[in-house]
Amino acid sequence: MLMLREREAIVAYGLKLIRSGLTTGSGGNLSILSRKDNLIAISPSGIDYHEMTIADVVIVDRAGRKVEGALKPSSELGFHLALYSARDDITSVVHTHSVYATTIACLHWEIPAVHYLVAFSGDKVPLAAYATFGSEALADNIIAAIGDYNAVLLANHGLVAVGHDLDNAFNTAEEIELVARIYYQAKSLGDPVLVGAEEMKIVAEKFRSYGQQDQDIS
Repeated sequence: MLMLREREAIVAYGLKLIRSGLTTGSGGNLSILSRKDNLIAISPSGIDYHEMTIADVVIVDRAGRKVEGALKPSSELGFHLALYSARDDITSVVHTHSVYATTIACLHWEIPAVHYLVAFSGDKVPLAAYATFGSEALADNIIAAIGDYNAVLLANHGLVAVGHDLDNAFNTAEEIELVARIYYQAKSLGDPVLVGAEEMKIVAEKFRSYGQQDQDIS
């Protein structure tokens, strides 16, 4: 079985998406690019994460041709392929319909630096213009909007987060959902005071080593 470790990760993180409240049942999708094998493991279309097995995870090549698996890959395969082609730093993609991020996306708003945790994306979370799910136009809109950011809202649709591994992409999706909720609640009360651009640069730099332990324990 090809890419066993990646298949196992997608099954595990599918359940983690549900436990975290970032999705329900079969909503959203996950993928991992193996640059060593030049293949992509991606969640199948329409399968509930509670029921998904490692055999259900589909393996495709960089052109989207199925290499292994009995099921159809996610209907959003196109934008996963586009992201991997556009950015050498991306090896994992998480797409969710998380409630607060999707609410902001339905307003066609970006998420500004309302909280320093927006730095998981960058100095904001940009917005990609609406296009039909699974379409080439949606993939084009995502690439046009995401630039060097690690998250992008999809108008009237949801959120895409990217990372150097699946844990990194998942954490970004989770933290941006929190920031989206904070932004929603703050806007309900008034106009939130944003974190300044210079402070966001400092936070972004601190995030580069966040969570890394000193190796010298003597």
